[in-house]
Amino acid sequence: MILPIVAYGDAVLKKKAKTIDKDYPKLNELIENMYETMYGAYGVGLAAPQIGLAIRMFLVDASPFADDDSLSEEEQEQLKGFKKTFINAQILEEEGEEWAFNEGCLSIPDVREDVFRKPKIKIQYQDENFDTHVETYDGLIARVIQHEYDHIEGVLFTDKLSSFKKRLIKGRLTNISKGKIKIDYRMRFPAMSKKR
Repeated sequence: MILPIVAYGDAVLKKKAKTIDKDYPKLNELIENMYETMYGAYGVGLAAPQIGLAIRMFLVDASPFADDDSLSEEEQEQLKGFKKTFINAQILEEEGEEWAFNEGCLSIPDVREDVFRKPKIKIQYQDENFDTHVETYDGLIARVIQHEYDHIEGVLFTDKLSSFKKRLIKGRLTNISKGKIKIDYRMRFPAMSKKR
């Protein structure tokens, strides 16, 4: 089932998410619905807060990046099969020299800005079977993971912009929170939530 994606301005996007255990209700169904929601919105990542749940879970499917001709064959191959569910993730290390990449977010449609992040991460997480993994990633996969990880920490990519950049996009962000945008996927806007 495709779920509505929570828009910029909703308080759930600024909350630090809580850990869950394997008894979380209907977890497999939730994961399935999140993948369907992400694909329906042409995303490469989706975090639980983006569907209104303040829990430490996000998904990544980096395969759409595999078609990027500016990447090496090795990078394209690495991206092609990358699909994972991250539960109770903790980034243990971030290293290297920060690099800029133009990021967007399903909760902040039609806003894209350069964000600086470190290129290499070491992350500990549990998969959908609650097996624990510690893995190292770099490049685009690391960036997508960092972006989604920020969501479970209550951080949006717009929080990482300079105050000048924030002022430039303020009007667009206000319009998103009020639902004054055209999008081709389901969204839930803070202004609508308050009316209920």
